[in-house]
Order: sequence, then structure tokens, then C-alpha cells
Amino acid sequence: MTAVRVLLVDDVKEVRQNLRTALTLSGDIEVIGEAADGSEAVRLTESLQPDAVLMDLEMPVMDGYEATRQIKSRFPCKVIALTVHDYESAREKAKVAGVDAFLVKGAPVKTIVQTILKKE
Repeated sequence: MTAVRVLLVDDVKEVRQNLRTALTLSGDIEVIGEAADGSEAVRLTESLQPDAVLMDLEMPVMDGYEATRQIKSRFPCKVIALTVHDYESAREKAKVAGVDAFLVKGAPVKTIVQTILKKE
């Protein structure tokens, strides 16, 4: 099986580093890039062509909602929201933006990996 190519998007460097380590250990995921805001995520999605984007929703410059809208309208990849904002309005706003799945930060790594690997 070919590894799923993932772009990590979060404004906190330590979160990206921890996710990179955890996801890489799964063996089925290759982290191909990291972005600190939504505009960088859109640019990297265009250049790197990931299979999936793990997207924080609240970030400076461009938030994850707008980045998701732009990515989903232009590229054939899965976008998975990973956020601390676990309330219904955030879920609804993310769904409208086009996220394929919604996860809360602190979810078990196994759940994150399964969500990334899940076929649509």
C-alpha cells in the first residue's frame, strides 16, 4: 500500500511537530508538508498535491474555513478539520466550508490515523 500523503496545517509549531511524529509512526502516512496559516495551506496544496489536509480552523492570516473552501473548490483532496472548537456552530461552519471529517484536538492518534486513511 502506498502511504497517504498529508499536509499539516496549524498555527502552533509544536502541534504540527507532534502530529508529524505521531502520524509518521503509523507507517501508512507520509507528512509531506506543514503550513502555519490558511493561505500557506492553499499554496502548499497546489504545489504538493496531498491526498489529505489536516486543517486547524482558527488561524491568523486566513482561517481554516476559508482555506478549506478554496482547497475543496480547486483540488481533489480530503480535508479533515482538527480543532479545539467542539461546538455545533463550528461543526456546521466547517461542513458548509467542505470538510470531509471533523475531529477535536486531543482525539486519540489512532482515530486521527483511521480518519485520514478512511476511503471516501
